[in-house]
Amino acid sequence: MKRLIVLIMALLIILTGCTGKKTGGDNIAQVQEYTTVYSGEISTLNYLVTATTIEFAIAANLVDTLIDYDRYGVAQPGLATEWSLSEDNLVWTFKLREGVQWITHDGKEYAEVTAQDFVDAMKYILNPNNESATANIAYDVIKNAESYYNGEITDFEQVGVKAIDKYTLEYTLERPTPYFLSMLTYVCFFPVNGQFLEEVGDKFGTDNINFLYNGAYIMEAFEPQNRRVLVANDKYWDKENIHIETINYIYNKEAGTLAPELFLRGEISYADISTDVLDEWMKDPEKEAKIHPNRTGFYSYFYCFNFDPNFPEEYEPDNWKVAVNNLNFRKSIFHALDRKAAMLTAEPYDPEKRISNTITPKNFVDLDGVDYTQLGDLKKISDTDSFNKDLALKHKEKALAELEGKVTFPVKVLMPYNTGGSDWANRAQVVEQQLENLLGTDYIDVIIDPKPPTGFLQEVRRVGNYAFLECNWGPDYADPETYTDPFNPDSNYNWPNLAEGYKESNGKNKYENMVDAAKAEVIDIEKRLNLFAEAEAYFIDQAFVIPYAVGGGGYSASLLNPFESLYSPFGVSGERFKGQRVMEKPMNSDGFNEGLEKWEKERAAALKKASK
Repeated sequence: MKRLIVLIMALLIILTGCTGKKTGGDNIAQVQEYTTVYSGEISTLNYLVTATTIEFAIAANLVDTLIDYDRYGVAQPGLATEWSLSEDNLVWTFKLREGVQWITHDGKEYAEVTAQDFVDAMKYILNPNNESATANIAYDVIKNAESYYNGEITDFEQVGVKAIDKYTLEYTLERPTPYFLSMLTYVCFFPVNGQFLEEVGDKFGTDNINFLYNGAYIMEAFEPQNRRVLVANDKYWDKENIHIETINYIYNKEAGTLAPELFLRGEISYADISTDVLDEWMKDPEKEAKIHPNRTGFYSYFYCFNFDPNFPEEYEPDNWKVAVNNLNFRKSIFHALDRKAAMLTAEPYDPEKRISNTITPKNFVDLDGVDYTQLGDLKKISDTDSFNKDLALKHKEKALAELEGKVTFPVKVLMPYNTGGSDWANRAQVVEQQLENLLGTDYIDVIIDPKPPTGFLQEVRRVGNYAFLECNWGPDYADPETYTDPFNPDSNYNWPNLAEGYKESNGKNKYENMVDAAKAEVIDIEKRLNLFAEAEAYFIDQAFVIPYAVGGGGYSASLLNPFESLYSPFGVSGERFKGQRVMEKPMNSDGFNEGLEKWEKERAAALKKASK
């Protein structure tokens, strides 16, 4: 109780001490001030080294990028006013906006933002001594960047990033990369002022003082495990689109538990409504009117069949290996998994909104306004629920006949789960019971295996210590290639390259060759996307994985309109407060659903217009 009182008093001090911009209007708060509580503290403001989401989110509001994405996901000028690509698709040239200033923590102009700032940032990132966690994203595409990083070349002039003049920046790529533009909102492509970096040295990003700002906000206060305060940058080049004047982050280690009550009291502007309290809110008309569903995200969740089992003998890995290499065995489980029943553990009120029939989520990329998941054979998969009792039993009978004398039934299906959250534990039990009830315990024996959250990936997925496992993957750039990465031979998800019966004349399996063909098409984007769609449809049809869901979802109480925020499945655009306004009253579910329908129509039109 004492902790709660202290938190409330801190909030009141901040709320009364900052006036904010007075806006008014229909459901727009007069005072444009946003306050939230958090429990996960950031460790650095140095965006050139970090790879954590919460640190990305802060940096996104302090430093601008070459381009940005609007609320429909269409690329827009940022620090660059225009850009062009050479005929060989290797050289990108950006013209920078003139007059944009680097600002100190106390609001003073330090220097103009120039092309050299992007060169200095890349040189810092490619210095392995700085231990940038995103250096690999840059050196994967920039010419000679990896060689420089590894010390194979020492002359940075050979790296494909150059300041042609004060306001002209040039990137030369290792190979044509159709999605390069979408990578530019990653922190490894942020600028930094080289002179300031040299002045402060290792202190850069240790606090809000040893930092320069060119974005929408300046960090006025940085008090770890207490508070962070962002205030609007009045020298920002696009300040007419910045409406929220002050953003308060208040630390509390029990933020997740306290936030709903604090929101009801009007003391904060946002609260996640966890499944633990969702029923209570849904059954109370007053509370229910204050919450709405969250947008789904672009983390893709899928169940992996492991083709390289490396688990204890008691779970019969050799027996599993024979069974999993039988297509009908995999398809029996593929069609037996009731994903809706599984999703009810995390989304009890509208599970369908998170169910995904494809690995690449809907609304990720499009071809002339047509969603990628609607291309070719992928359309049928996208539009069809994989759960089908009759097909599950049909494939079971075929598998039994084909595996007779080769496999011991029931096949043990080792399915670990992470005990870090209750949802996964509950879902594992549902999946176990549902699969065994449909297919029979004489056919499979699903063994759920609780594992501690610490070291889960290292000790389970990455070493193949499972037979059947819920996995996930998030996109790195705007191209379906990114969703093939977990399944390449160098990855450590489920090793589909080892599946029997798929090898072609070059020694690779069919799916790998299909992906390679899609990757190789870098000029004809229509052909490229259709080739990826064909590969993904094949991968799913052969039941190498079972697509399950997309991330995000859940419910929140918020004074922000989600359809005002910038929209991007990748990079940091979606973390910016730019364009958003604090509402007087929170949006309810009806308002959200109406807003979503309107936004989807507007987005389709915007994407179609942008493709012309």
